[in-house]
Amino acid sequence: MKLNLRSLILLSMVILLVSPIFAGEKEKTGEKVIITWWNLWTVEPSKSLGEQIVKDYMAAHPNVEIQPTVLENEAFKQKVNTMMQSGNPPDVFQSWGGGVMNEFAEAGLLRDISPELKGEWLTSLGGEGLVGLYGYKEKFYGVPYDMGAVGFWYNKDLFKKVGYEKPPATWTELVDCIIKLKAAGVVPIALGEGDKWPGHFWWVYLAVRLGGKEAFDLAYSRKGSFADAPFVKAGEMLLELVDLKPFQDGFLGQTYNDQAALMGNGQAGMELMGQWAPSVEAGNATDGKGLGDNLGFFSFPMVEGGKGKITDVMGGGNGFIVGKNAPDEAVDFLKYITGLQIQTTLTEKGVIIPTIKGAETAIKDPMMKMVHSMVSKATYYQLYYDQYLAPAVGETVKDATQLLFAEQATAKEAADMIEKAMADSVQ
Repeated sequence: MKLNLRSLILLSMVILLVSPIFAGEKEKTGEKVIITWWNLWTVEPSKSLGEQIVKDYMAAHPNVEIQPTVLENEAFKQKVNTMMQSGNPPDVFQSWGGGVMNEFAEAGLLRDISPELKGEWLTSLGGEGLVGLYGYKEKFYGVPYDMGAVGFWYNKDLFKKVGYEKPPATWTELVDCIIKLKAAGVVPIALGEGDKWPGHFWWVYLAVRLGGKEAFDLAYSRKGSFADAPFVKAGEMLLELVDLKPFQDGFLGQTYNDQAALMGNGQAGMELMGQWAPSVEAGNATDGKGLGDNLGFFSFPMVEGGKGKITDVMGGGNGFIVGKNAPDEAVDFLKYITGLQIQTTLTEKGVIIPTIKGAETAIKDPMMKMVHSMVSKATYYQLYYDQYLAPAVGETVKDATQLLFAEQATAKEAADMIEKAMADSVQ
């Protein structure tokens, strides 16, 4: 059949018109893009919010299937390490940045998202300064969705009963408060040291208050040592605290969730924990509500004679990083999670202290406003040692501090363990 010019033009127009229709039909009927998303949102309201995020995203992107895996902290770390050893990381998964993430990046297990992380997305997250924890060798592998601080969460009523209308401002006052709580038949401190990481907060914060930024910088740069005086003294003070027996029976074998349950059920005076504590306490409480207005917050007190400042903060941000085999849709999903709408919702529910600009106006809880203020005014911000340091060193910090809690090592022996691990890691 011969086609004249007019017929060819008409045929071309028809093809152009129907091509998008067929292309769209192909997209609808084609195989779905599967994204694996690993998070730590095990308790309410985080758990339900995570489920809703998945539903909403998939509804808006019918070609994408999100497969979430929700794990508690220690199980997550173990499973991620197993997946990394197999060379098959999840597409989007929890990270605190720092040394652990850097090793994953060095091994080629992460996807560089620098090409996508620019413009409005980067600016909304506070720029490269805040996102820096998720960068390594001028490449970015993820972003934060939450940035906060570790401090003391306490039961106001129990403190008032022993004469502390205001929380302790110094280490001496804190010890006095602990002694009075114990004398009143109250468990002064809830601690799930079976998980190790909750206890390492104590040793790290004591080191921060005793040695300040200078001591850490010297030890980390190898111009000094993790066996220097501030780190040994931190162990000595921790042993003095342990000698008071301020923790619940069986604390060495209990988990962080056990710790949170004690606080949430009003059975302990205080816990040293990050900004997520109130929601985890409520999620583990018998009534599902926790202490409510009876929960207070205060900064780790000053240590007399120490070089640290009250504005020196130890904490960190929760974030997500992207596995090496992740499709482009995984990066888009990450962008969605860290967008203003989701960040505002998570903030309103008290789940996070947001990183994205504008979402901080949704902070309603006075204590969370205190945490946000601490972070914004920090003169020295120290990421948790078990994340900032290389994995082998971070694990040694947790092992060494657990030995201190079990009174199975001296302060010098614990510091020497950590220093040896650090020295070995840089050889």
